[in-house]
Amino acid sequence: MIDVPTPAAPPVPVPTTAVVVVAAGSGRRLDGGAPKAFVGLDEHTILRHALRGVFSGPLAQVIVVAPHDRLGDALTDAREAAREVAVSRLDLVTVVGGGATRQASVAAGLAAVWPDVETVLVHDAARALTPPEVFARVLAAVEGGAEAVLPVLPVIDTLKRLDGATVTEAVDRSTLAAAQTPQGFRRSMLDAAYAAASAEHTDDAALVQAAGVTVTTVAGDERSFKITTPADLDRARLVLGEPRPPAPPSVAPLPRVGIGTDVHAFGGTGELWLAGLSWPGEPALHGHSDGDAVAHAVVDAVLAAAGLGDIGTHFGTAQPEYAGAHAAAFLARTHDLVAAAGYTIGNVAVQVQANRPRFAARRAEAEATLSAALGAPVTVSATTTDGLGFTGAGDGVAAFAVAVVVPS
Repeated sequence: MIDVPTPAAPPVPVPTTAVVVVAAGSGRRLDGGAPKAFVGLDEHTILRHALRGVFSGPLAQVIVVAPHDRLGDALTDAREAAREVAVSRLDLVTVVGGGATRQASVAAGLAAVWPDVETVLVHDAARALTPPEVFARVLAAVEGGAEAVLPVLPVIDTLKRLDGATVTEAVDRSTLAAAQTPQGFRRSMLDAAYAAASAEHTDDAALVQAAGVTVTTVAGDERSFKITTPADLDRARLVLGEPRPPAPPSVAPLPRVGIGTDVHAFGGTGELWLAGLSWPGEPALHGHSDGDAVAHAVVDAVLAAAGLGDIGTHFGTAQPEYAGAHAAAFLARTHDLVAAAGYTIGNVAVQVQANRPRFAARRAEAEATLSAALGAPVTVSATTTDGLGFTGAGDGVAAFAVAVVVPS
């Protein structure tokens, strides 16, 4: 017998390009109840849509710069977007926390760029519908010798210069252009420009230009508009409303699983509400609504399974109509959100960790109440923690839920 050597696995390509996706903005003007990149657009977040274009472009390390309290959501969006466009290299994804300004956020992203990277593209997540060919054009221009590249669109509106409310003159629009992203740079030059920057700039092209670098332009795209206001969000939803090709008939839709947790401390006013039930004589939980940790964990699990963010995205403190609301309001609205996204709730299992109240006598009642409000089977179990932790000390209630949804 002759031993035949096993062929070596082909080397895994290491990208020489990185895309820094800036997604750390607050989105005050959008007023979507969450940081801008995590506001819903179609059935997914703005960030998820932006990352589709990134992963559909040239192979690159992808650094997502997100708010410090949404790093897990950003990583989930990145992984889901990569899978959607058949990118299996999840090792390409890095998520970092942003800074107090856009410039500080980009600097945080640049600090995470791999040593082998030679070209960096900086992209605003708010330009969520930027097609992959724009990324390719920008990258080709940098690789062709340009130090800094800016995608632009010609200005089509007639422009006027004003003095207060009075028009003083017309502006020649032939010399003007609207700047977009991604903006591309030779990595060593961009690092040096950021290290030397002593003032805030509106974008990265302006920062490197202030350092004396020549900025070259390429054609942008009408779809690369920036989502800043509610009207912009409506425009993006209209664009996404175009018919999509149906999934291949041979591909069976797979169920999706989500996990949710919630914790509330005793110390609220009024009576205790838990698992959709009132518990007379028990101390109330503290919370923006009624503090129902069981119902809130169910909501988080179902929203996560459908890729719709979390309870803070849809029922945050910025929405006063949910102050003091009970489980039925949250669960019914969650059912409607999931149905609108094209999913059916299969079932939810939720476990309560608490010393009190005792669930055994009312478990069936709790399951019936939650199931009726959600429009899907909900099972409830309860346990103590043998005196360990804050629940064991009787300071509050914790709940953990798992939900399954399937495409409708």
